Amino acid sequence: MHRLICLLVWGGVVLAGEPVPGLRERVEILRDKWGVPHIYAKNTDDLFFAQGWMAAKDRLFQIDLWRRVGTGKLAEVMGPEAVARDRIARLVRFRGNWDEEWRSYSPEGKAIATAFTRGINAYIASLRGKRPAEFAAAGYDPGRWSPEDVTARVAGILMTRNAQSEVSRTLEAARRGLETVQRILPPDPAVQLAFPEGLDPASITNDILKDYTAAIGGVRFPGEQGSNNWVVDGTLTATGKPILANDPHRPIQLPSLRKTVHLVAPGWDVMGAGEPALPGVALGHNENVAFGFTIVGIDQQDLFVEKVNPNNPNEYLYRGAYRAFEVEQQQIAVRGEAAPRTVTLKYSVHGPVLHEAKGYAYALKWAGLEPGGAGYLPALRLARAKNWKEFLDGVRYYKIPSENLIYADRQGNIGWVASGLTPIRKGGATGLFPVPGDTDAYEWAGYLPLEKHPQVYNPAKHYVATANHNILPPGYKEQLSYEWAAPFRYQRVEEMLREGVAAGRKFTVGDFERMQYDIVSLPARRLQAVARRWRPERHQGVVEEFLRWDGRVTADSRIALVYELWMSRMAGALYGREWAGKAVSEETMLRELEKEPVNGRALGEALEAGLRELERLIPEASERVWGTLHRLALRHPLNRAEFDLPPVARPGDGNTVMAQSGANFRTTNGASYRQVIDLSDWDRSMMTNVPGESGDPGSKHYGDLLKDWAEGRYHPMPYTRKAVEAATEERIVLTPGR
Repeated sequence: MHRLICLLVWGGVVLAGEPVPGLRERVEILRDKWGVPHIYAKNTDDLFFAQGWMAAKDRLFQIDLWRRVGTGKLAEVMGPEAVARDRIARLVRFRGNWDEEWRSYSPEGKAIATAFTRGINAYIASLRGKRPAEFAAAGYDPGRWSPEDVTARVAGILMTRNAQSEVSRTLEAARRGLETVQRILPPDPAVQLAFPEGLDPASITNDILKDYTAAIGGVRFPGEQGSNNWVVDGTLTATGKPILANDPHRPIQLPSLRKTVHLVAPGWDVMGAGEPALPGVALGHNENVAFGFTIVGIDQQDLFVEKVNPNNPNEYLYRGAYRAFEVEQQQIAVRGEAAPRTVTLKYSVHGPVLHEAKGYAYALKWAGLEPGGAGYLPALRLARAKNWKEFLDGVRYYKIPSENLIYADRQGNIGWVASGLTPIRKGGATGLFPVPGDTDAYEWAGYLPLEKHPQVYNPAKHYVATANHNILPPGYKEQLSYEWAAPFRYQRVEEMLREGVAAGRKFTVGDFERMQYDIVSLPARRLQAVARRWRPERHQGVVEEFLRWDGRVTADSRIALVYELWMSRMAGALYGREWAGKAVSEETMLRELEKEPVNGRALGEALEAGLRELERLIPEASERVWGTLHRLALRHPLNRAEFDLPPVARPGDGNTVMAQSGANFRTTNGASYRQVIDLSDWDRSMMTNVPGESGDPGSKHYGDLLKDWAEGRYHPMPYTRKAVEAATEERIVLTPGR
């Protein structure tokens, strides 16, 4: 039996740690001054063991919570309110061929996951029962991991769309009519909305997704997902080599959603960010290529309405005959209860049954049921690609979520491909409404081959950009989705790139950093163009101030605040009070406002309502600036003030390149991680990860990057051994003992 000795070298002093089982050979971990671990191992097994060990050292409470969310073990520590979401997590777990599952991620997929989780468990064992601060506050111990835990499917459901919009669209159409929904919530590309034949709209209620919605939401203990990427080739850069920029937008949380790491071993030399509970990195670079992503938004879900046998609740109608649901019973331990609760899991031919009511069972068919359907693990293949062909070979296995994967290599090539399993729906089905399950008319006829996915390699314009917008090329015939993010962030990136090209500018890393923090609002510009044709009866001074505004959504701007509140009331003014607060896109509303003649009534009504709201929300006139409302509050999941970080006023909004969005004007989503990668010299690449690399409230790296991130500052991504050594502040040596 091998033993692991942990040696910490700090300021030249070697401190011996407790021996723990684990490694085959010595591993060296150099933590740089920004908290990023650079792991040097002599074999793959030790490399991922050490990554797991460091993930646990830096983020143990976070990853333990994620493991519980993903595997349906949250009620053990949170009590009865988590039972419903635990049922969903267990319901959607992978139930297929595990050999296919592991191979889909990597030929070494199972071995990597096994080593990674052994590393986590080794760190937990080294604590010898001592609870870190968060566990002591929460009153429970970290649990042990199995390799299968990293394949949990719950996180992927959130990013595969579109069961929630299927239900909401059906409810709106039943209430207000298909024509109204067609006009106010139009599919893109345009398609005529119609209820699927055989679907009773009255069978669709909000209760269907109650547990599902809870399962994909954030976790908060009682007590105190847009993205941008672009890449330019060397003809447009000062160095003559490509530069790749990426800032994926997800919840901005404490600790950070992302964990940066540098992994070095024979066959591996990759640096970038991934999720702390997963092995490998999801975006970054190796010695040959750089890669990044934004969500495409391919529709990878359909909700099937099964007709339950009125004489036998364990049967449902399919193709003219009743067949039995697959039924499982599982035990869920519940904090505060002596005996576990029994939950029933049901499956139809279409997938897991989310809800049953009034003779119907609602089953979720989604791409995550397939082998290899865990999010981001397929990046293990991308991390070792040496060229575009090898990169595309890896993309074939990138199933969940659908991603705009961008690429650059040291030879000067750039590319983009829309990845992810794309269902081929039969019979002209659109995926926009739930469908009847008793017929095979709405089945999937496999998945679209990668060759038919949108993609480019070395485009004539010398750059590629995506921002969750509609990426379908002109004349493209395949069905990917009818729901996309608004086009404004993409349009602004394109605008800045085109302006640079027209001016003959050679882009630098610094240029792309500034672009990532750009806060110009294109919707505001369009509203200004409308307002110039309007003669308001009231608030002329406010309108004149709005027309003089430069459209930059700064945190200290009064008129930016007025604009945001004005637009927030526009749907109700345009379409009626019942649409107030609904998710009507700014693009749809602006197109309506841009018609002739100007709709002065709607403009005036929305402005009046917005100004009333301003006075209600911010009574003190001197505080009426955008940052008073638009703030990021970094609160720990335990809701304990001692673990929280100070709130930060934020510029931008959901439509600026520096996207910052959330309900009630708060900042809850945006780019916690940013990278700008210079392919002429990896060591000149830059990054930021908010609020810090550590999740340990006692660590200096818990919140040390927050101020820099808030002010638009980056730090280097040292990659060569020389650069890493120069930036090292802590050296950890893991040594096997016998």
